[in-house]
Amino acid sequence: MKTSEEDVSTPRARRRGRPPRDLSAPATPERILSKATELFAVRGFDGVSMRDIAGQVGIDVSSVHHHFPSKASLCEACFARVFELERATLEPSVRAVAEAARSASPTELVAAVHGVVDTFVDFLDEHPHTTFLWLRRWLDPTRHAPLDEAYALPIYHEIEQALLDAAARGLIIEPTPHVTVRGLVWAAHGHVAALTAAGAGAVAVAREKREFRAYAHRLIDLLYAPPGANAASR
Repeated sequence: MKTSEEDVSTPRARRRGRPPRDLSAPATPERILSKATELFAVRGFDGVSMRDIAGQVGIDVSSVHHHFPSKASLCEACFARVFELERATLEPSVRAVAEAARSASPTELVAAVHGVVDTFVDFLDEHPHTTFLWLRRWLDPTRHAPLDEAYALPIYHEIEQALLDAAARGLIIEPTPHVTVRGLVWAAHGHVAALTAAGAGAVAVAREKREFRAYAHRLIDLLYAPPGANAASR
């Protein structure tokens, strides 16, 4: 009978079969979502097949269907994934606007609005596929409308309500917060699209980013200037 020392020192024969799975690699559903998001952003819903996605991930198409039964469910999962990341990124700055609208001064409120714009522009600069995913969806305004309700409007409505609360306290004049929010969102997405279309060098890109941010902040200052300030400056 072998001693315990012999048991420890004797190497075990290695089993044959599949190599050990790389535990640091993203799980299959995440890999599918990542590639699908890229493809939907570039080609749109109708320009992508489940087989295309499987090929990009390097798996069989049956594996894609196993995790996402239909292309529609996969597309929605891509929007949900982007939305969760966007919401997590924007949540602190959106909360700051809401809190300022309830209890802060006009100056503090406007500073909080500047903060949420900066955060949103930073997010889009870091995740430009977000812009193109939404632009593809908006090419057909009536199709996939529930995506807007689930993955865009919740954040919009939080900011709109904060602006309404601020207006009710007399901090700002804001009769159409939904137009303001939508206008800033579209301007930021247009900024990302313009950067991509230009294909400019690093210096030009940096200048465009700086100039757009300055424009956005100037617009906010004009929108929420104290009553009479704009007239006095003319």
